[in-house]
Amino acid sequence: MEIIRNLFAQSGLGTMTWKEAVMIVVGLVLIYLAIFKKSEPLLLLPIGFGALLANLPMTGITDSPYGIFYFIYKYGVATEIFPIIIFMGIGAMTDFGPLIANPWTILMGAGAQIGVFIALLVALLLGFNLKEAASIGIIGGADGPTAIYTTIKLAPHLLGPIAVAAYTYMSLVPIIQPPIMKLLTTKKERGVVMEQLRPVSKIEKIIFPLVVTMLVSLLFPVVAPLIGMLMLGNIFRESGVVERLSHTTANELINITTIFLATTVGTTMRGETFLTVKTLEIIALGVVAFGGGTAGGIVIGKIFYWLTGGKVNPLIGSAGVSAVPMAARVSQKVGQEENPGNFLLMHAMGPNVAGVIGTAVAAGVMITILLGR
Repeated sequence: MEIIRNLFAQSGLGTMTWKEAVMIVVGLVLIYLAIFKKSEPLLLLPIGFGALLANLPMTGITDSPYGIFYFIYKYGVATEIFPIIIFMGIGAMTDFGPLIANPWTILMGAGAQIGVFIALLVALLLGFNLKEAASIGIIGGADGPTAIYTTIKLAPHLLGPIAVAAYTYMSLVPIIQPPIMKLLTTKKERGVVMEQLRPVSKIEKIIFPLVVTMLVSLLFPVVAPLIGMLMLGNIFRESGVVERLSHTTANELINITTIFLATTVGTTMRGETFLTVKTLEIIALGVVAFGGGTAGGIVIGKIFYWLTGGKVNPLIGSAGVSAVPMAARVSQKVGQEENPGNFLLMHAMGPNVAGVIGTAVAAGVMITILLGR
């Protein structure tokens, strides 16, 4: 019996803390949502499994200097490599045509950034310093790579909870956004059918990433890696001369990177460091940021609805957050609930793409001001 007791005391079961047990349950819940509720499984499944692995006692997979996820985190996440590669993949997967066809929708992407600054102010009121508050606020852009990039620059000690909050809320877009969208719009507004977008020429699609890269990078050099790789992926797509590069970037490369990035983000959810008051405040502020961003985009959408005499469906404004293309799909879904013949997806992609650029610009502004570069 003494031998059995000793073996138990030295096993994971004997050393597990209540915090680790709680986080294992959280990881299993994320896995459940991914598999059975299909809530963005590409993100939630690896994040949930990473949380499960990180909280199994005595495995050492996240410990320095030999844990495998310690190395992945140190050389892939903390060095900003993974977020930048993800941005290149997003560029290769995304059609910027709707934004080029309706350039005014960039204002909806800008309006959605209000959530960033609302959360920043609330974080300051809760006692976070300015750099920490800025990193927390960027969660409102619903852009995981940008949130990671910004936090590494401004508040690297908060990278774990901020990355988890950003990716978790991105994956929960279909759950979080619809109630806000319905609260801020009328049945008549949600049923508006918009006119078909004008065709966008190939030359426009080639010029756009070049101009945006130069303009944003000249104004905010600190975010040139993000914007540059986003537009590099997009010009792969639109040039028509590097199909192999475009296919690899939009498929194999982004998929492999997502596996490592999302799983590693999950492994930062260790009970001993995650279940703290500060971390829970960050998670709560993420909801404020994300909800504020959704509301800000819709408000701009309603302004366009009024200015055009009811020709713009304000639901597309909610896609101003950066979750591409999830937020645009939610606009489509909510619009079709009111009018089955309504097709808002391509219209919503305009503010959706604008949100990606807008969040990077917001990050650039904050990093430039706070770091003086």
